[in-house]
Amino acid sequence: MSEITDFDALRRAMAENSEQPEGPARNARAERLLAEAEKLDVPLAVIEALGHQLQVYNYSSEKDKMFVPFARLLRMWDENPGDFDEYETHSLHWVFKWMTAGMLGQPHIPLASIEKWLGEMEHRYRLAGHSERAVRSAEFSVAAHVGDMARAERAYAAWLAAERDAMADCHACEMHSQGWWQAERGRDEEALRLWAPVLEGEYTCAHEPHAALASSLTSLLRLGRLEEARANHLRGFRLVRTMESMRGAFADHVEFCALTGNEARGLEMLAERPAYFTDTGNPRSLMEFLSVVTLLMDRLTALGLADRQVPGPPGRGWTAGELAVHAREQALELAARFDARNGTPYVGEQTRARMDRRPLADRLPLGVRTARPAASSPAAPPPAAAPRPAEGGLPALLAEARELSENLRPHAVEAWAAVERAAEGVELDARTRAEIADHRAMDAGPGGVELFERAAALYVEAGDPGEALAARARGAFLRALAGDVDDALAAVAEPYERVLGLYAGGGTGLRQTASVLMGRARILMRAVHRGGDGPPSPAAVGDAEAAVREVLVLVDGYGGDDVRLAARAAEARAMLGELAAHGGDVPEAVRLLGRATADFVAAGLPWFAVEYEAQSAALAQQLGDLAGAERALRAALEHGGPYLEPPGRAQLHLQLAEVLGATGRPEEAAEHALEAAHWADEAGGGPALGAWARHLLGGFLLRQGRWAEAAEVLESALPDLTAETHGDGAVVQTQWWLGDCLSELGEHHTAAERRLQAADIARHWPEQQDHATLAHLAAESLGQAGLPAEADRAYTRAGELWRSLDNVHGLVRSLRARAWLALRTGGGTDGARRLMADAVRECVAALARPTADEEARRLTEELGHTHRQFGDLLARSSAEDAENGSIQEAFEAALAQMALAMDAFGALGADGLHSRTAAELAAGWLEADLGRPADATARARAVLRAYADAAGDDETVRARRAEAEQMLQLMTEQET
Repeated sequence: MSEITDFDALRRAMAENSEQPEGPARNARAERLLAEAEKLDVPLAVIEALGHQLQVYNYSSEKDKMFVPFARLLRMWDENPGDFDEYETHSLHWVFKWMTAGMLGQPHIPLASIEKWLGEMEHRYRLAGHSERAVRSAEFSVAAHVGDMARAERAYAAWLAAERDAMADCHACEMHSQGWWQAERGRDEEALRLWAPVLEGEYTCAHEPHAALASSLTSLLRLGRLEEARANHLRGFRLVRTMESMRGAFADHVEFCALTGNEARGLEMLAERPAYFTDTGNPRSLMEFLSVVTLLMDRLTALGLADRQVPGPPGRGWTAGELAVHAREQALELAARFDARNGTPYVGEQTRARMDRRPLADRLPLGVRTARPAASSPAAPPPAAAPRPAEGGLPALLAEARELSENLRPHAVEAWAAVERAAEGVELDARTRAEIADHRAMDAGPGGVELFERAAALYVEAGDPGEALAARARGAFLRALAGDVDDALAAVAEPYERVLGLYAGGGTGLRQTASVLMGRARILMRAVHRGGDGPPSPAAVGDAEAAVREVLVLVDGYGGDDVRLAARAAEARAMLGELAAHGGDVPEAVRLLGRATADFVAAGLPWFAVEYEAQSAALAQQLGDLAGAERALRAALEHGGPYLEPPGRAQLHLQLAEVLGATGRPEEAAEHALEAAHWADEAGGGPALGAWARHLLGGFLLRQGRWAEAAEVLESALPDLTAETHGDGAVVQTQWWLGDCLSELGEHHTAAERRLQAADIARHWPEQQDHATLAHLAAESLGQAGLPAEADRAYTRAGELWRSLDNVHGLVRSLRARAWLALRTGGGTDGARRLMADAVRECVAALARPTADEEARRLTEELGHTHRQFGDLLARSSAEDAENGSIQEAFEAALAQMALAMDAFGALGADGLHSRTAAELAAGWLEADLGRPADATARARAVLRAYADAAGDDETVRARRAEAEQMLQLMTEQET
């Protein structure tokens, strides 16, 4: 810290310290500044330093330290109030409210002392002429804290009835407190109504909407307004995560995670703030924090995760079970201290109720990268939709398994597994053993080939040679799935020839024959697909088509109530659709796939349609039929129902999100991208799919202007997005979108970093348009972040890129931006004027070259804006000139630029009207500054004439007329 030699230096140092992050480092510097202030021998310097110390203590984890400086300030006021200026007098009375809240949060301060202090506050406010509004608000806080509901309601009513004055909390803080009370009393709708102006940004302050967003979470969950709760969590946590003093709001977000199945995110949040476990300066917020830590750890324990390592108090490792016990003990010990101080059991009751809350949603997807934690030693999950224990034991299980298999119902494999378990030690006939082996093989992957052979042998033993051949065909298809198509074709050849002979001689049925033929067709289709990205050979396509049509000839028209035969026919038509797509006949492919899916649904097998509906959607997109693609994807999600596995569900939601986004529906697209991200995480197959879903989700949220939510999602996506998997274009786009979000949120330094990172990737691309745009955007962010030198370098680089691309508009805008930077940062008015003049010359030179009409109009508009900005720059730079003559000269030069701007906009006709009248009005104000009211009046009247016939409902028209009339009135007053 540099030496403080005078009062101004002290004030600058305190202002700089106020901008530092909350925490002990800022507090320590405030203490050193107070010591420096005392050396100046200026009472007001000490008063201001004490006030600064109070402020940083209040907004930190060391609230217990603020009582000493306040006591000193109050003594100084009582001894010599004349040492306080108007601002410090106001501040002293303002801090009374902080003291009341601070005392409530310290259980060692007796309640009688707090009540006495409340009376002192009321007395001093009355002497100072202040309303009782702040006093009644403080009384309400005391009554609500101790659980005196009758007094709290009286004080609440008196608070609202009292007149607002300079001592009242800001609107945002008052609305938050009022909403909090309504929520505490179970009136969630009323709470949200009160919070609405804060949540919507109508009223804000240093700690709002941060606190209101956090407080709203439980009310929204209780009302079932889950989408709003998710949005408020993403927005709100971003605001509080770096603010040390907001441990209570931070706790609300951890609680939200515990109540919505987002325990993993809750753990990540706890890991960000280890000091929150041990900071004791505000016992009340510590108790609140430990309460929700208990809630979260109890949730993990209920999920079978008591032994999981979790973030906890520093100095040792913690499991969820251990931390649950520790946090509960600590929270209840603090609650007991408050209750002992208050003489009521209220705080303890509230604390226990909070720790014991039950989840309000099984899992609320957030869109950010968190996976549901898995138990360290999970029990084997039961089979999906496992058959219910039947009263008839094994016979009943066997009957149910055969019914599921017969009708191609989901979970038939699991049903046969249940049969196998129940039959352990029981002698079964060959047919049953064959069916068990057959279904085990279906669930065994590549290792199922031998099981199918075993099943085939058992089917022969059972006297069913046709089903034996079908089992062998299924085994052959497994070989094809493993990539060995040639061996698969060889393996299926004999069963194919034999089954045809058997069927012709009546030795087997239609089902078994169709099963073998379909197995062979599937293998030949794999031969078509194994060509990779290149086209399959005509021979392979011909063989596959012949095999598929053979299946259709066999089964078409024989389905009736036989779902197996109906399924064979539907699958065969789907295969013909795939072959049509391979042949380039996409419309025919869509038609055939559509018929196949309709046949599956008609047969009562909608889940079989899902795969082909997804294919149909992709083909419809190729045709530009987005409506058809949307219908197919919605049908796939409906038909898949509960039988879709997480990866497939994620893919379908992702495809639908892309289609909806392409049709201009970002709100609904975001819903499906959110579902895609959720199911991708549930699938647990790596982060690639989830990262892409989050990439899209962030983009859709950005398109809706939901900047904070989009930023959270995009930041979560970035670590898992890779150039190798997703392409460097996706990485650049995500950085770009994130930079846009951060810029809108006012986080300009980080926005610049993101845009520069994206530009660094894009600089290697052959096409440099994106590189130039990102460099320009990064320059804007650097300028807004208060880094003018870096911004100028970035604008210079962007200008070079724009010039290399022959993009005059980008070049001119970079020159204009550099001119304004030079003016604002002491770079000199001459340099600023030269840069703006260069921008004008670039426009003029471009217009002098042969140009298409539309581009010429765009360049003319650019020239008009450049002249207009040049005029504004000249007028503002005059403040740097000390002599009146030079000021007048600058204004005249500015007026000339405004005239040139008007000429350029005038050449555009009606398209340039609003810009021309804006320049005319700017010229009018310059005329007024130059002491020429008649000329200013003429310009104002010219603007009114320009809009004489314009509709009055146009906002720009109304604004121009209002400004022109204001100018006329002022000029009339000057002339008279």
